[in-house]
Amino acid sequence: MRIIEYGANELSYLSRKDRKLGKLIERTGHLEREVNKNLFHSLVDYIATQQISNKAARTVRTRIYEKFGIVTAKKMALRSDEEIKSVGISMRKVSYIRCLCQAAISGELEVEQLDSLSNEIVVSKLTSIKGIGDWTAEMFLIFSLERMDIVSYKDFAIRKGMMALYGLKELDRQTFDRYRERYSPYGTVASLYLWHLSKEVK
Repeated sequence: MRIIEYGANELSYLSRKDRKLGKLIERTGHLEREVNKNLFHSLVDYIATQQISNKAARTVRTRIYEKFGIVTAKKMALRSDEEIKSVGISMRKVSYIRCLCQAAISGELEVEQLDSLSNEIVVSKLTSIKGIGDWTAEMFLIFSLERMDIVSYKDFAIRKGMMALYGLKELDRQTFDRYRERYSPYGTVASLYLWHLSKEVK
């Protein structure tokens, strides 16, 4: 299993930059999150698991792998809508996966080349595909391309964790960006701890 790589240097930096985050890091210890380097497969996973619970997402990801193995555009193009839907997703998500397959097969989206591009260009290219929004693109940056400075405003759990950490009743974009800039260049590591904290908050 490949995991997001970070260590004492990143944790020390974040702890110096933000005392409350530092206390959370000290209390929590090192966190591990798995990385998926099968780029096209991971994009299908992210589309399929948008806007569902973590438990449901794990089930859907498992079903996709059990039914199709490592997903490729050509493999999915040969499957019927009903076969794809049978993993537990809506027909709308099936249509989004179809759009991704079409973009990859036509060359509109060269998935394997994304790792060589900047964060901004990756997001721009991915969000030009129907069904892929900022959240999906940012999860891809973190968990497939291993980019180290991503804090997603579109992720509810990230916002929930940030509000809990700083005792906020609401969180506007300006305040969010101020904290995000504080975490840079290790925003992804901060995100791991905000996700963890969000699970402790009712």
